[in-house]
Amino acid sequence: MWKPLTRLLATISIMVLASMAVCQATAQTAPTELRVATRVLPPMVVGQQGALSGFSIELWNEISQRLQLKTTYQVAPDVASLLTMVRGANANLGIAAISITSAREAEFEFSHPIMNAGLQIMVSGAGKSGESSPLKDVLSLLFSWTSLAWLGIAALLILVPAHIVWWYERNHESGMIPTRDYIPGIFYALYWAAGTLATQADSAPKHWIGRIVAVLWMFTGVVFVALYTAQLAATLTVQQIASGINGPDDLAGKRVATTRGSTAATVVRQLGGQVVEVRAIDEAYAALGRKTVEAVVFDSPVLLYYAANEGKGRVTIVGSPFRKEDYGIVFPRGSELRNRVNVTLLRMREDGAYQRIYDKWFAAK
Repeated sequence: MWKPLTRLLATISIMVLASMAVCQATAQTAPTELRVATRVLPPMVVGQQGALSGFSIELWNEISQRLQLKTTYQVAPDVASLLTMVRGANANLGIAAISITSAREAEFEFSHPIMNAGLQIMVSGAGKSGESSPLKDVLSLLFSWTSLAWLGIAALLILVPAHIVWWYERNHESGMIPTRDYIPGIFYALYWAAGTLATQADSAPKHWIGRIVAVLWMFTGVVFVALYTAQLAATLTVQQIASGINGPDDLAGKRVATTRGSTAATVVRQLGGQVVEVRAIDEAYAALGRKTVEAVVFDSPVLLYYAANEGKGRVTIVGSPFRKEDYGIVFPRGSELRNRVNVTLLRMREDGAYQRIYDKWFAAK
C-alpha cells in the first residue's frame, strides 16, 4: 500500500525540482532586466539632458520590447571602456558603433550586423575634394589676410618717400611735381612712389635730395617685392599641403585624430599617419577646428551626421568610405541572449521595423 504512494511522492518531488531548475536556468540565461553598455556617439547614440536616443538606442528599445526585457543603460566614454564592461560582466551586452572585427570576435560574440558602414576622412573647411581651380586659388590668395597686411605695409612705406619728393620737387623749376599746392601735388608724388615700388617710374626727381631718395626707394622696392613674392608663394604652398588630403593614401605623415582603442586608430597607423587619440569624438572635432590635426578619421555615419549638422560649413568629408565594416551588438561569450536577439533582428527586417528606425536617423531629409 505504501510503495505506490511513496513512488508517487517521489515522482512529484522530482518534477517539482526539475521545474525549479528550469526556472532558475532560464532566469540566469535570460534576465528580465539587462545592463546595456553604450557610448554617446551621434547619430548612433545621442545624449540630451540626461536622456539617450539615436539609432542604436531606438533599435535596442524595439528589440527589448519584443523580448519583454527591461533595460538599464550604462554610458562608457569610449569603445575600449565599453568592451571592458562587457568583458568584466558589468554589462550583459553593448550597443553603439561597435565594429565587428576578427580580434573582437575571438573574445566576444556578436549579433547579426545592425549596420553596414566604414571609415571616412573629414578635413577642415572646404577641403580638396574636387579638381584644383587655379583661378580660385589665386583669388583667395589675393584677398587673403596675408595680402591685405602686405598692401597695408606698402601703403605706409609709400607715404614717406612721396612726401619727401613732393617737398623738394614742388619748388624745382623743372621738377616732376607741376604744382606747389599739396593737393593735387601729393598725388603726383604718390603715383611716382607706388610706380617705383611696383616696377619702375616713368619719371625721376630733379632735385638732388629727391634723386637720393629715389635710389634708396628703388632698392627698397626690389627688396619689398622679393619678400612679398616669397610670402605669397609660401602661403600658397601651405594651403596646398594643408588641403591635400583626398583619400587614405594621403594620410601618411599627417596628424589624424580619432578615438582611443578604435579600429580607425589601427587603420591610420597602418597607413602611416600620426594618430592623435582622444577619449571622445567631440575632442577630435575640436582639434580639427583648432587646426592641431589635419584630419579626423572615424566611422562614416558619425562623420556624415556631424558634417551635415553641427559642423555644416566648417568641415568637409573627402573621399569614399575606405574600410568597410559592420556594426553589431556585442555579448560576452556563451550568452544565451544572442540567439534570441538575432531572431528578433531578422523579424524586424522582415516586418519593416528596422527600416523605419534606420530611415528616421539616416534617410535624406
